[in-house]
Amino acid sequence: MTAAIRVAVIDDHPLFREGVTRSLSEIDGFEIVAEGGSRDDALRIAENLAPDVMLLDISMPGSGLEAVPLILQIAPSQKIVMLTVSEAGDDVKAALQGGAKGYVLKGIGSRALADVIRSVASGESYVAPTLSAKLLSNSAPTPGSKFDGIGELTTREREVLKLVASGMSNKQVARNLNLHEKTIKHHMTQIMAKLDVANRTEAAMVLRDALDRPLSQ
Repeated sequence: MTAAIRVAVIDDHPLFREGVTRSLSEIDGFEIVAEGGSRDDALRIAENLAPDVMLLDISMPGSGLEAVPLILQIAPSQKIVMLTVSEAGDDVKAALQGGAKGYVLKGIGSRALADVIRSVASGESYVAPTLSAKLLSNSAPTPGSKFDGIGELTTREREVLKLVASGMSNKQVARNLNLHEKTIKHHMTQIMAKLDVANRTEAAMVLRDALDRPLSQ
């Protein structure tokens, strides 16, 4: 029997926090190990309880964005998913650059949130498709050195990356290409290494800029 995914929920609004914990508790495969409402709570929980995945709000005492790198200093393997109302591109970038593995909006349904948590727990990263699209359209051009990695991608890796850039999860890409999900995870690991990026969104940005780049460059 697969062990339950241990989740901590950090949000300074008790009513919302209780709703999330109740919803996840009703879904098989999840165990809520802690709740908190501040950056200090998040640090304490990460250090003492080491949940598999921590759901973290941005707007709370101490700032969720400031908490991310501090959490990873004391618990480097901690997987963090930002669960917030902020759609600001700067917040998404700051969270991902700080080390968060996921970024989703509070309007997400409980089943969809459960899928995101499962994905992050298994080693994937996830950004809500609408936010990924916004990042891709508003981001600064990719440094030229990153383009070298595009030429190293195999035909299959390019195919996978194009689907990921469209907002698909690994599971959806696997279904689309009639491959195993583990195969897609392997491809994404190779892609991120070749492009020298930390997450799927950065990889998609490199692809976008490579496609938009004039042939003369």
